[in-house]
Amino acid sequence: MTELRVRPAGPDDLDAVLAFWKTAAEGTSISDDRAGVERLVERDPDALLLAESGGQLVGTVIAGFDGWRCHLYRLAVHPERRRRGIGSALLAAAEERFTRLGGRRADAMVLVRNESGQQAWRAAGYGPQEQWRRWVKPLTE
Repeated sequence: MTELRVRPAGPDDLDAVLAFWKTAAEGTSISDDRAGVERLVERDPDALLLAESGGQLVGTVIAGFDGWRCHLYRLAVHPERRRRGIGSALLAAAEERFTRLGGRRADAMVLVRNESGQQAWRAAGYGPQEQWRRWVKPLTE
């Protein structure tokens, strides 16, 4: 495999990231659009991490830290490149970022129906917290 490079996304990467998520990510969110991802990168330029190999985008993770908690979103690896350590490299970079910022525990959003995602998170040392439920309220129409 070509050398893997993990780096923060910049404004020029956003269209490629959105296209990549349509192929590699499970499900969509209200903020999975150009404006939402632009706000993320503007507010926290180091949060959206990209994995590249041979000049190609092969993985992403959002490592969001609000000063109190560490949240992981959009861990996605290209379907043809899975099980080659890309997700592990992205998570290692995210966890290093959290540790540097003073984070003490990371959590991940994983769709209930995403069985392969759940297996990947378990393999990385994460586990579900059955006593919690996510409560949401859309703020826009």
